[in-house]
Amino acid sequence: MDAIRLKPAFKDYLWGGTRLRDDFGKDCDFEKIAESWELSCHKDGNSVVAEGEFEGLTLAEYIEKQGKAVLGTNCEKFENFPILIKLIDAKDNLSVQVHPDNEYAMRVEGEYGKTEMWYVVDCDEGATLLYGFKHEITKEEFKERIENNTLLEVTNAVPVHKGDVFFIRSGTLHAIGKGILIAEIQQNSNTTYRIYDYGRVGADGKPRQLHIDKACDVTKLCPAEPYPVSDPVRKDGWSEKLLASCEYFTVHALDITDRAWLEATEKSFVSILVLEGSCVFSARNSKPIELKKGDSLFVPAGLGAFELTPTDGGCKAVMTHIDE
Repeated sequence: MDAIRLKPAFKDYLWGGTRLRDDFGKDCDFEKIAESWELSCHKDGNSVVAEGEFEGLTLAEYIEKQGKAVLGTNCEKFENFPILIKLIDAKDNLSVQVHPDNEYAMRVEGEYGKTEMWYVVDCDEGATLLYGFKHEITKEEFKERIENNTLLEVTNAVPVHKGDVFFIRSGTLHAIGKGILIAEIQQNSNTTYRIYDYGRVGADGKPRQLHIDKACDVTKLCPAEPYPVSDPVRKDGWSEKLLASCEYFTVHALDITDRAWLEATEKSFVSILVLEGSCVFSARNSKPIELKKGDSLFVPAGLGAFELTPTDGGCKAVMTHIDE
């Protein structure tokens, strides 16, 4: 059993930029690359096996062919593939939005809700994002402020810096601001309710659709819940920092100067997304795989111990798996 490198699906939303092509080497002809879906089994964009025995298969087809054991026993609680991992290049502001929880989303949209986390890979000086409200408001005030375009007066604008982490529970109002590049790990859902969109129009020249009634149903009209920040754990030649952990995903940032020793147990697959530098993945009875900045690797559950060895001075990555 081998790990597999994945090619992403791309999205060219109007607020995107060119950094995913220019800085991360993404091979895409879109003028703007807003998002690359690096680990995805979603119907709106599947990642694809890049080479080897299963080259050209979507990740969903690969899992069907290999069997769900490659996902691990911790994934048995999920009916569908549990997560979606993206790189997001916000050249301009994203819409102010909210995602529903599982109960509402399954009842209304027929798919999971969305809890997600953002890891700020890079950002312009002075960049900000929206994260919840400054204080609690009523549903009546929420609707009134949407109608009279004063919503931003009560939303919480947060300055961001490289390495910041935001955990966004379903129901939390949020918006990525311009000049921010983010790695997003989320539930496997594409359900988004736009609340405010700066008066922009789509490719058809019409204002983009808003979802006010649904947003009013699901938005928590209060400040975002604080999330604990962990310190890095130093190891011999590398360190790891817990970014977020919930029933859907557990994510660590890896900073490797010499060599990282890791493991894909029978409990869960492991996803590696390289954000800086390059490294070589190696494991017993598995061929080495060279990984560069922007590469996404799926390590099947049960593969066992593996190493990540930098090839040019160091490597930084995010590692995701599913806990019990």
